[in-house]
Formats: sequence, C-alpha cells, structure tokens
Amino acid sequence: MSKPEYVTTSVGWSVLHLFCKVSGEAERQAVLDAVNLGRNAEHQIVSVALVGHKADICFMALGPDLWHLRGFQTALQKAGLLISDSYVSMTETSEYSPDLPQEMKTPRLYPELPPDEKKAFCFYPMSKRREAVGNWYTLPYENRRELMYEHGKSGRNFKGRILQVISGSTGVDDYEWGVTLFGNYLDDLKEVVYTMRYDEASAIYGEFGTFYTGLVGETEEVLDSVGL
Repeated sequence: MSKPEYVTTSVGWSVLHLFCKVSGEAERQAVLDAVNLGRNAEHQIVSVALVGHKADICFMALGPDLWHLRGFQTALQKAGLLISDSYVSMTETSEYSPDLPQEMKTPRLYPELPPDEKKAFCFYPMSKRREAVGNWYTLPYENRRELMYEHGKSGRNFKGRILQVISGSTGVDDYEWGVTLFGNYLDDLKEVVYTMRYDEASAIYGEFGTFYTGLVGETEEVLDSVGL
C-alpha cells in the first residue's frame, strides 16, 4: 500500500496527545517499536507516566505530518494500549502578539521537547467564555490584547521554572487551546496555574477541561512504572 500524501499545517506543527490505559493485551516491545518508529528526524514523542485513575500513559506527539501522527496512534492501538482520551491541536503564536520577533516565534511553532530537567508534566484544554455576562468575543480587540498581555506577564514570572506549550485547537477539538506545562517540580505546576487564574483573562473569561498530571521519562522507564 502506498504512503498517503503528506498532510501538514501551513504554519507550525500538528500536536496529538494520546492518553492510554494498559490492557491485558498490551505488549511492551510493540509499544517501544511504535514509539521508535513514530519518533524520527521530523517528529517528536514525549512519554509521560500519568498519576491518577484517568489514564496510565500519555504520549505527546508533534511534527509536520498528520498522517504520520495517525499512524503512530494506530501502532499504539495495535500494541494493545487502550486510548481513553485524546487531544488534537496545532502549535501557534498568539494573535495578540503580531509583532513578535522571529527568534521568539520559532520555539513556539517548533518547540524542542521534552525540556531538560523538567520532569513534572501537566496538560489541560481551555476556552474563552461566550456567556451573556463575560463573553470574550464581544470585547474589542485592543481590550482583549491588553488582558492577554497581563496574562502573559504573569506567566513570564515563571521563566526557568516552567516551559509552557500553547497549541490551538479551535475547530479541531472540543476546546480552543491545549496547554502543556513542563515544570521543575510538581508545585511549580500548581503555582503557575493558581497564579494565572487571578488574571482577568482567566478569572472572568477562562473555561478549563480535564487536567492530566504525570512524570516525563524515557519510554522504557514510563512502561516500567505502569508494570508493562
């Protein structure tokens, strides 16, 4: 069978978060093979041992070819993992920072993951409210830009402690953004989310989905931690 035509984004990369549970049919070597085939010169895969009952493992896969990411998902399923949840998004730069210099745009569009030494992991989706009182999209652009500048300023206070990857998902998944956080310590994750929720952009206009928390590691040690 011929390989499907390359499908990519016009700017940035596609991002796929897969949240998996280990079934009795799961095969360790098959999972390792799937990750090794999925990770290549163009595509990155981050392996995470999740804490809590929602799932056992997260694989964050990103790169230019959506068919490649779909193939990775299929390979994990064939290896016996049960995908209990997923999230599809794309790397992007903020519409509220149109004049961002290229050296700041590049790591947002093409991040190098996982970051060194940041083993604490958190993912959650979020949207802006569209309620009668607190409708983000009825605010003038300049007002929204000012609120997002304040929000970004709070986040910059955590530079060095947190790496944040914001990926857009309007039209491709249930929320408007996916937020992936990598931290030095677990309480770094707690503190940054707690702090930024007091910003007006979040306190009045933010809506959040399910949070997933875990530990970034080599795929072998992640599989060890879940008994596979």
